[in-house]
Amino acid sequence: MIKVSNLSFSYGTKRVLSNISMELKGGNIYGLLGENGVGKTTLLTLLCGLKKPQEGSIDTDGRDPFDRQPSLLEEQFYLADEVAPVHNRAERFGRETGSLWASYDHAKFLQILAEFEVDATQRMDAMSAGQLKKTWIAFALACNARNYFMDEPTNGLDIPSKAQFRSAITRYTAEDSVVVISTHQVRDLENIIDPVIILDKEEVLLNASLEEISSKLFFDYGMQINPDALYLERTPGGTIQVYPNSTGEESKVNIEALFNAVHSHKDVVKALFQ
Repeated sequence: MIKVSNLSFSYGTKRVLSNISMELKGGNIYGLLGENGVGKTTLLTLLCGLKKPQEGSIDTDGRDPFDRQPSLLEEQFYLADEVAPVHNRAERFGRETGSLWASYDHAKFLQILAEFEVDATQRMDAMSAGQLKKTWIAFALACNARNYFMDEPTNGLDIPSKAQFRSAITRYTAEDSVVVISTHQVRDLENIIDPVIILDKEEVLLNASLEEISSKLFFDYGMQINPDALYLERTPGGTIQVYPNSTGEESKVNIEALFNAVHSHKDVVKALFQ
């Protein structure tokens, strides 16, 4: 488990995160959402120990990630938005670099590459952006890390590749893994992320499971307009509306509509989830 306590971070005089606390539990794929500049990448780099909290703390299974202890480093993987075009063939890169992770499985790396339709003998600096991103995703999953921090992993992927990514994440991460995926491409990941974390300027607006969200907000896909709607979007077949769930009836959460509802009525939603 990862415990974030009263975490704050600034770039000079610009405060990005302020007094944030949350717990990230194993067995979950967290969707980290937010507008540009709210600190999603900053939070990921703090979680994996690339940055040091200026206030507060992060505890990963009893260890501080900024201490960069080898025992923790081999249990986590940070996948940046922009990945390096390594001057090496994919197969050789995996075999050589994988030795840094105690649980790295080279056969698994080659298997995922094949599923991603990436030629393992190709040099990584000669790949297209999408092929390169898939190679890094395959390598990350082959490291069999316990904690994954992924920044916009579907950027640069075409539609079939996004489906391959969703399948790989659910199949090749352990049941007790903590997976945190930052994304603007909500629809790419809507079927796999749960819980949902929504960041705003300096704070967390929402950190809840889909079950909890469905119990407190109702997602209506009908034709009749609800006057209490926090968000309404007209579609060719009717509407998508989000409003407080006063009846306890279950509904299918639309994460894009959720995000818009939260940002349109921040205080209302925060009060619902307190």
